[in-house]
Amino acid sequence: MSFQELAFASRGHLYTGGGQGTAARSGEPENNGFSSVAIDSREAVAGSLFVALRGESLDGHRFVGDAFANGAVVALVDEKAMADSSLALAAVAEKTGAILVVVENTLRAFQDAAKAYLEKFPALLRIGITGSSGKTTTKEIAAAIIAQEKQVATNKGNLNSETGLPLSVFGVRAHHEVGVFEAAMSKAGEMADLARVLNPHIALITNIGSAHIGILGSRDAIAHEKKQLFCEFSGKNTAYIPSADAYRDFLAEGVRGKIVFYGAETLAALKGVRSLSIDGTEIDWGGEKTRLALPGKFNLANALAGVALALEAGASDDAVRRGISQVKPLFGRGEILKGKTTVIRDCYNSNPESAAAAVEFCDSVEWPGRKVYVLGSMLELGETSDASHAELGKQLSNCGADMVFLFGEEMRPAAEEDGAGMQKSGKKIPFFYTANMAELSQELGKFVQSGDLVLLKGSRGCALETVTDILIGEGAK
Repeated sequence: MSFQELAFASRGHLYTGGGQGTAARSGEPENNGFSSVAIDSREAVAGSLFVALRGESLDGHRFVGDAFANGAVVALVDEKAMADSSLALAAVAEKTGAILVVVENTLRAFQDAAKAYLEKFPALLRIGITGSSGKTTTKEIAAAIIAQEKQVATNKGNLNSETGLPLSVFGVRAHHEVGVFEAAMSKAGEMADLARVLNPHIALITNIGSAHIGILGSRDAIAHEKKQLFCEFSGKNTAYIPSADAYRDFLAEGVRGKIVFYGAETLAALKGVRSLSIDGTEIDWGGEKTRLALPGKFNLANALAGVALALEAGASDDAVRRGISQVKPLFGRGEILKGKTTVIRDCYNSNPESAAAAVEFCDSVEWPGRKVYVLGSMLELGETSDASHAELGKQLSNCGADMVFLFGEEMRPAAEEDGAGMQKSGKKIPFFYTANMAELSQELGKFVQSGDLVLLKGSRGCALETVTDILIGEGAK
């Protein structure tokens, strides 16, 4: 993308300072643009665009010089920073021979530039995915299937935020045929911005749950926000909506385009499924079996959503089977780790629906040894936090565990349910509660023994993965 294209797309103006940079970048096309993007100056390389973003604790404008020193050739900066004499951005640019594109708001400019960049690839089929949970898994499965037959661009990991999605779309290249991107929000209005960047031809919502309810206030508000993924539709786009979701009719109302309600019952080639416990699910697709390595009904639902998208993108039955078989768990998303104990590590995110599903799945697993459930706080639940944790506590007091460990301040209401319920056998389930990670680690180390099945489930902020080595032993896989 050329410097001129960047300035036009971001509604900014070029500052070259009249120094060496002007001459160095006014000749051949390859010397007049950027080839990668960084929002962290430490990740800037030769030929990068550095986007100076203002955060709660750090201001990216203070690192423009570092980015140029690492090889960046252009930076997006805002007008306020340009006028700040303490930053001396003009002098920095002149000294390094780099270019500045001065804009009103660097985040908005970054998103506008990403949108313009995507428009340089009109043949790219753009697919967008959002939902309260399952976004990343659905994206990975859809991309794995489509990639059996086509060149696919996608988010790395979960780069799906107001900055992560623009970063991801800058990874598209001319050879890509399909782009499969997930979009996540952390505040009201953010999904519409992401839809504006991506403008998906096909968009899918996985579900409407309670994740971020503390930010948006209600599930109705969450549904409204997620629905904004469809807001750029012009009539030729396709919306995939879960047929069994309580908000299906609301999500479909007023959408300008084709609406597809998806689910197991809508996939004609799906002949049957069989749980393989912690080893995943066997899927009969078109009379031939394949295995999804991710365990549980919730991951099966994500897989079927990914399959629906892949079919819409033209995938064959053989691609479906091969793609499903190649999917591996990402960090903290249904990983099965084996060592002294067997750990189900599902601690990248947690909300009332996903926590309940994880406990239900572990209850269903036939296991010769003991079951130990370690649950961390469910964050961002706002006013519903106490009630949601108390409800989880009730489920746990009747679960199939031999021992329950609860971690985090928000988990206190769940701990207060200790003894409120009984296992069907009549045996009381012991609870241990702490908000101290060192204490949790110590108690787990004393309690777990070889052959235990351990569930780790909590929000990312709990960092439950830090107890992994205690559970399975260092070096185990």
